[in-house]
Amino acid sequence: MKLRPALLGFGLVLASVAFAADAKPNLKPIFNGKDLTGWKDAVGNKFWRVENGILICQNDEKMTGNYLETEKEYRDFVMEFDVRWKTETPRGVDTGIDIRKPRIQLQLGVSGSLKVDMTGSFYVGRPGYPEAGQAKDAKKLMKPEGEWNTFRLQAKGDTFTCWINGKKASEYTDPKFPGAATIGLQLHGNVKMKAEYRNIRLAELN
Repeated sequence: MKLRPALLGFGLVLASVAFAADAKPNLKPIFNGKDLTGWKDAVGNKFWRVENGILICQNDEKMTGNYLETEKEYRDFVMEFDVRWKTETPRGVDTGIDIRKPRIQLQLGVSGSLKVDMTGSFYVGRPGYPEAGQAKDAKKLMKPEGEWNTFRLQAKGDTFTCWINGKKASEYTDPKFPGAATIGLQLHGNVKMKAEYRNIRLAELN
């Protein structure tokens, strides 16, 4: 009889662990590592290619901008991906992940308007990058340029969160972005750049 409370407590611990495991998002690939199935852009994927399991975006001599977007729309989700780039010009790389309607973007690289690295920060159009959504310690969380960094982007209700290499980098709450939309990977115009993505996975949230 004396063992019953202990056994009950042990059972509750096991149940809580199992619940936590079940609660973890079941991330599934939305990029197959072979081709652009499930993705589209306006010019026949001219600026996007797949090599050795890596999705590469690179502009032309005219430094044309472009977006590669999922065919499916998403609202609440968790997305993980690896990304890397090397600066080829003083302007720096300018890419990002566009989500929701109207659009809100997770910035990757140098902001075109601010001319400083805003990686991990949320861009909302005017007025730009709200201070509450800035990843001020992103440089401390990032690996050296040219190495792979793992990002996690979560959109849940009116809150948007970014983690860099397992550490929370930014969180921004704003009700002005409620609509489901395609997820867009940006190739910024007027910038000579190349960025590479891999292991793009996503789980929709209820």
